[in-house]
Amino acid sequence: MYTDQPHAARTAQPPTSEKPSARHAARSARRVAFAVLAAGAATASMLLAPLAASAATATPQHAATASTQHAAAGSPSHATGAPIVAQHPVVRSCALPAKPDEMTCFALRRTDIKGVRENALAPDATPSGYSPANLQSAYKLATTGGSGQTVAVVDAMNDPNAASDLATYRSQWGLPACTVASGCFRQLNENGATSPLPANDTGWAGEESLDVDMVSAICPLCHIILVEASSADNADLYQAENEAVALGAKFISNSWGGAEYSGQTTDDTAFNHSGVAITVSAGDDGTGAQYPATSQYVTAVGGTTLSTASNSRGWAESAWADSGSGCSSFDAKPSWQTVTTSCTRRAEADVSAVADPNTGVAVYQTYGASGWVV
Repeated sequence: MYTDQPHAARTAQPPTSEKPSARHAARSARRVAFAVLAAGAATASMLLAPLAASAATATPQHAATASTQHAAAGSPSHATGAPIVAQHPVVRSCALPAKPDEMTCFALRRTDIKGVRENALAPDATPSGYSPANLQSAYKLATTGGSGQTVAVVDAMNDPNAASDLATYRSQWGLPACTVASGCFRQLNENGATSPLPANDTGWAGEESLDVDMVSAICPLCHIILVEASSADNADLYQAENEAVALGAKFISNSWGGAEYSGQTTDDTAFNHSGVAITVSAGDDGTGAQYPATSQYVTAVGGTTLSTASNSRGWAESAWADSGSGCSSFDAKPSWQTVTTSCTRRAEADVSAVADPNTGVAVYQTYGASGWVV
């Protein structure tokens, strides 16, 4: 995975102040969790060369327009504003925060590719978007990775079709089944119980579909815990984060965030868990630093544009202009962040993987979408 810090030098280093077990967990997490595909992408391994292009200095072409449109839209279950990426039309899965102390998910969905139900695919046809095999090839990941490991995905609200959609995704690509009955997949509320789950929400369902599909793609043998916060409020999401740790997950993926705020250094306790590798998406509209990606206790994951190429790797990758990057206004620079940047405090992002919806991944979502989407 590319190292990805603001401005000139970008060589993210593991926290030298961590215990060996924590450093090992962080390295392992980057191999099994794909936390930021603009949605999620969930979070692969630090295998790639330093990123030459700077996401921090790239100009987000539609960030202001998108923010204005979605703010005006209020707080629907999901926002459907104008495209925020120039090359292809894209909509956000989630509404932007409507009040302080609220987060939004970062999933982006292409609207120029019509969703197709599994049973509507033509014979021998495959869905649009990158497959698990594509991602394993691009990032040199083992297809047998994750045996005995558990990845938690923390999101807000409920996707009532999460388990059945996950089954379809894994079946399509020939991945081992991961079901509730087998204990491989668990869907829990922020208190760790199977009931009551939060209210259904078509917007956050898009993020949850993306996240659990990408964990499956990157880590086919991992168990998955989907921990659903009761709302997108900070307090509920932080409770879900702590619960994911209590449930035993050593790798936690978070593809959501919001504006920084003065109290975040106190709230950092939700992400300060020794021996647990926590990844957080850096954002999807190029507007700069966002929390909790700027927490000193997480790996902040930026986004790239990934395409096939005629080179030794077989892939070309560059910074995605709409990926978040910047300097924290509140969190101190961690002791392990020794690279020189213009940031006097915590710099984000640390690493990056594919997140640009123009080179997006295949996802199966039937609550809020109509099947295979990109």
